[in-house]
Amino acid sequence: MDVSDSVAASRQRVVGFADVVRIPLRRWRIVATVAGIVTVAALAYLLFFPATYRATTVVVLRPVVTDPFTLPSSGADRAINMTAENGIALGNDVIDSTARILSRDPEDVREALSTEVPTGGQVLRFQYTSDSERSAITGANTAAETYLRVREDIYKQQRAALILSYDNTIKSVTAQRLSAQKDLPSNHSSSDTTSPRTQAMLDQVSALNDQIAQLANARAKVISADLSPGSVTAAARAPVPSSHDAAVLYLTAAVLGGLLLGAIAAHAREALDRRVRSTDQAADIVGVPALGVVRAARRHGESAAAADARYVSLAVLKWIDRHPDRALVVLSGRDDEGRTTVSGNLAVALAEAGQDVTLSAPPETHEELKRILFAAQKRTPPRPRTLSPSGGGLNGSSSAGGLGRGGAGSPAPGVTRLQGSPMRVADPLPEVKATSNDPEATLIMETSASRSSSAPIVAPAKARPAADLDGRSPLVVLLGGGVVRLCTLGEEPDTGVVVIDAPPSDTDERGVRAAQSGVAVLVVARDRTRNAELSRLVDRLRSAGAQTVGFVLTGGRGA
Repeated sequence: MDVSDSVAASRQRVVGFADVVRIPLRRWRIVATVAGIVTVAALAYLLFFPATYRATTVVVLRPVVTDPFTLPSSGADRAINMTAENGIALGNDVIDSTARILSRDPEDVREALSTEVPTGGQVLRFQYTSDSERSAITGANTAAETYLRVREDIYKQQRAALILSYDNTIKSVTAQRLSAQKDLPSNHSSSDTTSPRTQAMLDQVSALNDQIAQLANARAKVISADLSPGSVTAAARAPVPSSHDAAVLYLTAAVLGGLLLGAIAAHAREALDRRVRSTDQAADIVGVPALGVVRAARRHGESAAAADARYVSLAVLKWIDRHPDRALVVLSGRDDEGRTTVSGNLAVALAEAGQDVTLSAPPETHEELKRILFAAQKRTPPRPRTLSPSGGGLNGSSSAGGLGRGGAGSPAPGVTRLQGSPMRVADPLPEVKATSNDPEATLIMETSASRSSSAPIVAPAKARPAADLDGRSPLVVLLGGGVVRLCTLGEEPDTGVVVIDAPPSDTDERGVRAAQSGVAVLVVARDRTRNAELSRLVDRLRSAGAQTVGFVLTGGRGA
């Protein structure tokens, strides 16, 4: 392969919008497999995993105020640190108390309990997950009530510490007042009360009394404060949502997600497995022009494949006229690329054009080729032919069936000459049998009245050598003005129009060897032939010195 071909073969094809849809459709098995796996996983989750219930209890928090009936000062309604409250709700005190009430392990309670704090609000949502609806409701309500009780106990401890501080301060101020009162004069004469010292001591005692009154007032407010941290506004109750409530939604999401993952897997497989997608791509790899496109016989019928092969034969006939007596070797890398269909229909098309064609193929493909030949004979019945009494073949050819290459005066070996005036094969003839020691030397001709319309017309052919006799004779089928002779690979003649259905090159080298003396016609299957396999086949042909006249793309949508 030259430099230009190497560059063309390694060039990545641009993926367009049509490929985004076509690739998953073409690789639908991958998409279906991935979607099926994801759907089965969702079904297994719904069937084999028990449902989990999640109950929610809503708690509204409020700041602790001394007078709940008066409007709070600015910002008092936002004085609660919700981050701290969330930490207390999931703290050890709440977890341990809830686990003790529910008779469960604290670690299990910690895994089942969760809280939510809405942004900008003073609301705590306690969510408890369990395998039963009743236990989930009990867990959520118990956790909320335990949190309120723990938070209230914390407030009580803070109030007790504050009251103790007030009591100690009041006690100290009272002791100072008593000490100041002792220094006052016992008699209350006017001269004593108006003295500066006495007046100062009276002012001190009065200030201490005011301070004691203020402390007592503040202590009374602390004692009268409502220490409730909040209240449960929405207790958990049945029905409680479970993980299986949205089963239909889960399955729908599994199918859609599986299809999406399958499409991604199909594109990934496409990127790793480069195959021939178009005629231009195959031409870049092979380096020769395309002879045509043969549609798949299974999807479009035998007639469509035969019609496409006739267009391919138009290009091949030009080459046959310039290079007579060189075999056409139809070659492919593998055995599933439509090579046999192309070979049979190409031989049929050449015969319909009036050529005397020898079709050579391995024995394992003979049944498929016979089916193609007999179907072609139904579409194109043979034209009337005459059998010459001078020993000539049909229509005055040199051998029976127009295939023998002997002289005009001697019939082909293994064929008994019919005496009499010239006759037409299409005319009603009685059954004629000629005896001979050679079983292949018997010629049987049926009348048109006794022959069914669907039976193939088979002409006599030259017998094979004695060393190769196995009770079978080469099949000769008349098509229009031409003839197709089906023989085993290796028994084809050296001259004339020969089409060889070569075995796959990956497992058999006879096709490449035959192409050395003839010419190769490559068969490339769209969406099946890999770029690397086609490049390897082209390299083998060029290394062997074989000439490639062109390629045929199979599996396409039309020529």
